[in-house]
Amino acid sequence: MKQDFYEVLGVAKGASAGEIKKAYRKKAIEFHPDRNPGDSAAEENFKIAAEAYEVLSDPEKRERYDRFGHAAFEGNGGFGSGSMNMEDIFSQFGDIFGGAFGGAFGGGFGGFGGGQARVKGSNLRIRVNLSLEEVAHGVEKKVKVKRKVQAPGVTYKTCTACGGSGQVTRVTNTILGRMQTATACSTCGGAGQVLDKKPAEADAHGLKVQEETVSIKIPAGVESGMQLKVSGKGNDAPGNGIPGDLLVAIETKEHPTLKREGDNLHYDLYISIPDAVLGTSKEIDTVSGKVRIKLEPGLQSGKILRLRNKGIQSINGYGTGDLLVHVNVWTPKELSKEQREFFERMQTDEKFDPKPEKSDKSFFEKVKDMFS
Repeated sequence: MKQDFYEVLGVAKGASAGEIKKAYRKKAIEFHPDRNPGDSAAEENFKIAAEAYEVLSDPEKRERYDRFGHAAFEGNGGFGSGSMNMEDIFSQFGDIFGGAFGGAFGGGFGGFGGGQARVKGSNLRIRVNLSLEEVAHGVEKKVKVKRKVQAPGVTYKTCTACGGSGQVTRVTNTILGRMQTATACSTCGGAGQVLDKKPAEADAHGLKVQEETVSIKIPAGVESGMQLKVSGKGNDAPGNGIPGDLLVAIETKEHPTLKREGDNLHYDLYISIPDAVLGTSKEIDTVSGKVRIKLEPGLQSGKILRLRNKGIQSINGYGTGDLLVHVNVWTPKELSKEQREFFERMQTDEKFDPKPEKSDKSFFEKVKDMFS
């Protein structure tokens, strides 16, 4: 089981952005690979701390994490950060430590051992509308995406400004001794390569727009506002860099008869007075199709019938919710002469006098049962 991100950084759940940044800086220094050469445990802690910071430093991701925990970032490629690589981690350091951090440890901007940075392409964003049935069972969607890809025939050459390292190193003398700093090369953007040859249809970075069909597996139980990440399906990066990601915002369509509340569903069933008195059977909607339910004679208006496991699968893996059928006895507003005479006679019939039993729960008890 994944460790809580707040525990990873050693901060309280209500910690401010400044406290989170300070805690991450401390963890990154403690577990930095250049301080712990050959220590796989330290390297893993370094990655975990970076992943925790990536989520908690982003207000939108942090809000989703507070609501859904790690489940908010699971699925096809993950809802959120997923597994971070070293380029992702070191890209944070410009904000956290300034450009001097990587060089101060000797590791360089691009990761371990001073290798060149790999530029990452930009992300793409789309919206996907889902029916309640698709939300309940999960679905695979195929969408067409226009993304930038490297054009055929493009070639690159080594950047002369940085010698292909992707970074520019500077050494300065301080009262504490010689300090080495490394920043991304401004000429190649940290890629270590610049464009050499390109076809006419390519842009200044050697990329062209191409339409592609992307398959997205959406797990059951998602809600509007959640975001799914499909790794590597964003725009390509120039210089054979890392492709960006496709970010998929989830939206759900309103169902004509079913209303969602968490993992439970609600259905309003209207029946006539004769049906309530004599009993009947009715066909109702569920996310798996129509089902017929039996209504016992003497059914009271306001009765709630619970159909177990007919709701939405929990995205956290806690089972499936229920379908709550709310029975409403419909009272006609207009009656024929014969119908009125019948009910006038029934007004004095003791069988029609309200005589609630102990088993007939009050409104507040029914509401309590709904959430139990």
